[in-house]
Amino acid sequence: MRVRIRDSLRLAGFCSVVLAAFIGARAHAQDAAACAAMRAITIPGAMLEITSAERVPAGNAPAGGPGGPSYTGMLPAHCRIDGVLERRKGVGGAEYGIRFALALPDNWTGRFLFQGGGGLNGAVNPPLGAAAAGEAPALVRGFAVVSTDTGHQGVAFDGSFFADQEATLNFLYVANGKVTQIAKRLIDAYYRKPAEHSYFVGCSTGGREAMIMSQRYPSYFDGLVSGAPAMRTGYSNLGMRSVSVALSKAAAHDASGAVIPGSALSNGDKKLIIDSLLKTCDADDGVADGMIFNPRACGFDPMNLVCKGAKNDACLSNAQASAVKTALAGPMASNGRQVYPGYLYDTGITFGGQGIPGVLNGAPSPVGPRVPPTTQNVDDEVATVLAAPNTLGDTRQWTALSSFSGHDGKLLFYHGVSDPWFSALDTIGYYQALGEANGGADAVRNWSRLFLVPGMGHCGGGTATLDRFDMLSAIVDWVEKAKAPDSVVATGTAFPGRSRPLCPYPQHAHYKGRGNSEDATNFECR
Repeated sequence: MRVRIRDSLRLAGFCSVVLAAFIGARAHAQDAAACAAMRAITIPGAMLEITSAERVPAGNAPAGGPGGPSYTGMLPAHCRIDGVLERRKGVGGAEYGIRFALALPDNWTGRFLFQGGGGLNGAVNPPLGAAAAGEAPALVRGFAVVSTDTGHQGVAFDGSFFADQEATLNFLYVANGKVTQIAKRLIDAYYRKPAEHSYFVGCSTGGREAMIMSQRYPSYFDGLVSGAPAMRTGYSNLGMRSVSVALSKAAAHDASGAVIPGSALSNGDKKLIIDSLLKTCDADDGVADGMIFNPRACGFDPMNLVCKGAKNDACLSNAQASAVKTALAGPMASNGRQVYPGYLYDTGITFGGQGIPGVLNGAPSPVGPRVPPTTQNVDDEVATVLAAPNTLGDTRQWTALSSFSGHDGKLLFYHGVSDPWFSALDTIGYYQALGEANGGADAVRNWSRLFLVPGMGHCGGGTATLDRFDMLSAIVDWVEKAKAPDSVVATGTAFPGRSRPLCPYPQHAHYKGRGNSEDATNFECR
């Protein structure tokens, strides 16, 4: 029988497709078998249970958990391992254990990332590594990613686990250290080689956890990214209460004489404040664009808005202006000592959208009373804060990081200037203290940098901000290429088509005076 060349080519092509499909199916089966085999793994000395090890085909990302950035794009095929460390019964017969999830992608690059938590943790969020990663989470980039509940299960800000000493210590710092070690062992077992580089990225509680790794486990990670770290939560909550108390002095009262929450400033008053703030400070960075890139140099004073006569829409009453100034100044003890550093004047201080409202909304803390307080004894509250168990996990005072920097570790901070929960000034204070304890600001710049994000609230959000940026690439390039981040480009939905450089503190972005002012390339760090 004669076979024409065209037919033979078609036959060869068909056979190639079949062969490729066969090889692909065989490889998939091998990958699935390798993943399933992790179910039976044991690690000497570890009370480890692998509860599941399943092959996850490429597809859309799962819904994110509380406190984590959302990502709805495609994820690569990976092996997901779920496990529990040190399962036990604790105080009151409650079930405890350090639960974790580890994603091991087919396109592994040799990198490992620990995904920080949020709030009081208590849930294992999907291990994606989306925080401060720009458009592509770590898992998409080929990182093996782990997440954990840090040793207890709970909803939102359920702090009942603090009754159990071991659960408390796990939440504060122990669990992350143990999960890091186990995750690295599992990565080594699955890929038959250890991770080449290790990173930790988190915001809020995750930011505090990143600091914990630099302080208590200085050799575990090559690069850390700490966003809006939840340092001194007792003090930050005290600071938020002081804002409510200050605003109550200008608030309206109901028929019973009780303060009406949120009544101190009308929407018109808030607009007046922001408009006046921008008029005073917006152009200080070379262009009037609705953003303030050098807030520490801003000379805005709400007392300049006090009405000369009767209250009207173009001015504030003396009580309102005084309340605003007191609110942003931060709480002080009876001896005049600044207890918490207060807040910067920024475009997000009146923010009222999703997430934690801006500081001048007078809204209660997510863990505070639903009715904002109208009186406060700062001295008594400080004593209460110092007696709380979570003080053991505060990271504000520990600045001796010679072991971390000594092994060439790199540490990035970022913080929204309009964060109402954890003041950016507190993170600035810590960063300055790093310099004082580690050879000076110039020496610390060799291994740690801080980026302030104008207009951004707690870990993201804001009506006048650029809150999408890629700190993950910045830390990877610094660790693996010795390329220090002299700036990080930020974009966001608030200003479509706009980009700006985020500059390492104490520098700020400044327009060069020529070129498209919407383009980051026409700005410099000063």
